Amino acid sequence: MEAIAKAKFVRITPKKVTQVLNLIHGKDVESAQRILTFTPKHGARLAEKVLRSAVANAVDVDKKLDVADLYVSEASVGRGVIMKRWLPRSQGRATPILKRTSHITIKVATRGR
Repeated sequence: MEAIAKAKFVRITPKKVTQVLNLIHGKDVESAQRILTFTPKHGARLAEKVLRSAVANAVDVDKKLDVADLYVSEASVGRGVIMKRWLPRSQGRATPILKRTSHITIKVATRGR
C-alpha cells in the first residue's frame, strides 16, 4: 500500500530541501519524524508537514493500517517556478534576484513482509 503527499510552490530552494530529504529516504516513518524534529533547518519543518500528510493519507485509505509498518519509499524535490525580482544598483543598473520555489513529494509504503 502506498500513499503520496505533495507540497507545491514552497518558498525554499530545492537544494536546501534536498539536504533534508536525503536524511529520511528509506527510513521508517517513526525514525524519519524523529530525525526531522531534531534537524535545525527550515526545510526540515516543511518536510515534516509533508511526511505527516503522507502518513495521514495512508491511514485514511486503509483504516486498519499500523503506522509502524510504514517507511519512506520516496522523498524527492522538484524545481518550481522562479520569481524574478530586480535590485537597483549604482549608476542606473539593476541586478536580478531569483526567488526559487520547490515542489516537495514524499511517498510512504508498507514493507513487504
